[in-house]
Amino acid sequence: MTSEEARVRDIAVVAFAQTGHRRSTAESSEVEMLMPVLHEVLAQTGLKTADIGFTCSGSSDYLAGRAFSFTLALDGVGAWPPISESHVEMDGAWALYEAWTKLLTGDADTALVYSYGKCSPGSVRDVLTRQLDPYYLAPLWPDAVALAALQAQALLDAGDTDESALAAVGARSRADAEANPHAQLKGRTPPGDYAVRPLRTGDCPPVSDGAAAVLLAAGDRARELCARPAWIRGIDHRIEAHGLGVRDLTDSPSSRLAAEKAGAFERPVDTAELHAPFSSQEVVLRKALRLGDDVRVNPSGGALAANPVMAAGLIRIGEAAARIHRGASDRALAHATSGPCLQQNLVAVLEGDPR
Repeated sequence: MTSEEARVRDIAVVAFAQTGHRRSTAESSEVEMLMPVLHEVLAQTGLKTADIGFTCSGSSDYLAGRAFSFTLALDGVGAWPPISESHVEMDGAWALYEAWTKLLTGDADTALVYSYGKCSPGSVRDVLTRQLDPYYLAPLWPDAVALAALQAQALLDAGDTDESALAAVGARSRADAEANPHAQLKGRTPPGDYAVRPLRTGDCPPVSDGAAAVLLAAGDRARELCARPAWIRGIDHRIEAHGLGVRDLTDSPSSRLAAEKAGAFERPVDTAELHAPFSSQEVVLRKALRLGDDVRVNPSGGALAANPVMAAGLIRIGEAAARIHRGASDRALAHATSGPCLQQNLVAVLEGDPR
């Protein structure tokens, strides 16, 4: 949906909450991990479950290891009163997209969006191979880090970056994360040993357990619930070809097109929260999204500081919105991705009211 169509009804992020992300939450179930986040995001606005017009969640049954695992997480929302609810087997950013379209129809004035992921119970690198083409790629079991390394090597071969520049991305991200109480990895760390050449451990995301939630509201309702709403001026998502062999891994045309349709190129942004789990992917996204050195990229630390699969993209939108809420940003870009090597990409443009 284009930025022009989005202005038919003004919709904003009015609250955002997330867990403190950790390497393992073995002592907690998904519901126990999620409930404090849901309570916090509602408390920020004073709303109760009965006040929410629509609820949408994002998660993956593959991570949980059982079918329809998202139905168990609904225990955290509450069984009463009955709710209008939906779910996407995607990052929570896509759940937010569905909730946003629901509010555009006028069927609801408020929406609760949440997502979660526990990556610690198994090998997330192996689990993510299930996203691949089942005939040619999946039988080879190339994991997410190996595929990201192919992308990084393509960037090096093209002269778009070098290993020291990639290390600087990781160092900057984790240094910025020192100001983020929810981040898992903080502080400048050495590049580390090679995970899969040319990517070192410092270029790769941590294994993270975590959850996040946002509240959306429309029009005057948003102004009642939040002193400075983060208005969604445009949001769009696009996808690359499934086969990695037919893609130019040094570029992200789908990110560029999604940004164009969302109105990101109409005026400069001051902040960009990019869902770049690998340092090399920030290089690709900066170019595709036309982000100059004057744009503050991932002030939260980004996915290199905490990467709960299925929640990290929603967190990028929430972090961008939170900066608008507290007056640290006026116009921000938020990006989410899913699939290997930036296969699917969502871009949202958020703005605050003039000060």
